[in-house]
Amino acid sequence: MDLPLLIVLEGLIFTVLFGGLSWLRREGLSIQFAGEALLLTGIATMLVWQASLAIHPILFLLILYLVTFRVRLLVDIANLFAQRGHFERAGRFYKLAASFWPDQAGKLIVQVNQATSQLQQGSLDEAISGFKIILEHKGHSFLGIKYEVAAHYNLGVAYRRKKLDSLAIAEFNAVLDTWPASEYARQANRALEQVRKKEKVPPSENN
Repeated sequence: MDLPLLIVLEGLIFTVLFGGLSWLRREGLSIQFAGEALLLTGIATMLVWQASLAIHPILFLLILYLVTFRVRLLVDIANLFAQRGHFERAGRFYKLAASFWPDQAGKLIVQVNQATSQLQQGSLDEAISGFKIILEHKGHSFLGIKYEVAAHYNLGVAYRRKKLDSLAIAEFNAVLDTWPASEYARQANRALEQVRKKEKVPPSENN
């Protein structure tokens, strides 16, 4: 098979495959993602065809992935720092991800992880505000189901830490309603059991 034709086929398959996966994740069909992937495919095809530049198909796929998934990759790096308690470094990578022209789904992914980092740092009011803003996009096609339940669950955790148990229960139940088979649902069930046990404990009497 001619190399230019192979590059074109790879680009089209990549666009359809990962675009379809985004749709299955309820993140919608990103015109920006498709445009970037097809633009890179066009540029690579012209370089191979007109300039006789030999681009290895695997190298081309790697470039496609790194460019179109740059925001998610930067968020993953930020999350690694956050998990190790390096919140300042994590914050820099979140900001970098937000500045690298994310699509609508990418913007929400950055925001969910930023709010989660604020929760981890104990900035409860900031985290609650962030999750509530994110969940305003619920019902729109850009907030994927994974990030929707993550926002509900972590908002519930933030409410519990502020001793707002009724609000926390509503968020944990929203996790169960949205994606009952998820890991977040398992954690939400556990949190609900803890809240119920707390409610059953009679108040201590002062002697």
